[in-house]
Amino acid sequence: MDMITLAETLTQYFFVVLSAPLYAGILAKLKGMVESRQGPSIFQPYYDLWKLFRKVTIIPAGSGVFFKYIPYVIFGIYSLIALIIPVLVPVPIYFTASGDFLSGAILFSLAAFLKTAAAMNSGSNYVALGVSRSMSFNFLSEGTLITVFIAVSLLTATNNPYTTNAFLVSHSLENLSLAHIFSTLAFFMLFFYETGKIPLESPGVQELGMIDEGLNYEYSGKLLAINRWSSYIKQYLLGSVLLNVFLLPWGLFSSSPYFLLDIPVMIAKWVLLILIVLVVETTLAKLRLFRVLDYLATAFTFSILFLIFAEVIP
Repeated sequence: MDMITLAETLTQYFFVVLSAPLYAGILAKLKGMVESRQGPSIFQPYYDLWKLFRKVTIIPAGSGVFFKYIPYVIFGIYSLIALIIPVLVPVPIYFTASGDFLSGAILFSLAAFLKTAAAMNSGSNYVALGVSRSMSFNFLSEGTLITVFIAVSLLTATNNPYTTNAFLVSHSLENLSLAHIFSTLAFFMLFFYETGKIPLESPGVQELGMIDEGLNYEYSGKLLAINRWSSYIKQYLLGSVLLNVFLLPWGLFSSSPYFLLDIPVMIAKWVLLILIVLVVETTLAKLRLFRVLDYLATAFTFSILFLIFAEVIP
């Protein structure tokens, strides 16, 4: 039994870490096709990471140990989250007992705080502008994340994400409840913000619409590769929670060796999520930067409504 759990743990961890960049590549490829251009290869994120790992890392003058080592700490935090929540195998694995929904939300917030602190440690005024912009939005996004995870735990009176997943699989009608619908809307909106998928009028490195990329402005070489890889893992973790807890909790296998079938199942689920993201990105009108606060306030409102309905409606 221990060997089976070990195999499930290793499968989940390496699948998350190694496949996370693939979904960004698939989205970029499909977006290019929709815009009537060839688009990059779906493996372009891997090529970019490999290229960055081979480049020289330049450390800004005056930066401290935070700037140099926090990217590795953040990568470790997301690695731990990948072993806590059901992102591939729907049964508890090693390290599952070390956390729950609330601790997962706190770890996401901790990673965001450390990334901000490391970016500020560079001493760049341009990075300070990006940090101030990011922090003005993050108080709402992190509040939404924690509120949603607290409220979803009320469905089963436990913070265990695996118990919640099993409950939603066995009680399909709960997925149509008003409380669950509000939670799905809140987390879906949060996923769009946290992964940089909100259509903005001025995206890119050089524009004011840049939010998360502003924190990477002074990074280069291996440290930039680690930061980008961490962002890909974060995207996969949030998207998998959205799929396995809120949208499509069904389809995952828990017995050995059938848990290996979870790999194509999760790929299929992610293709569906990518298509939804593609439709939103290419059809909705772009937002002005200051409208992001309104967007996140709406998501936070949905999370509060979910908390109220989870308590009021039995």
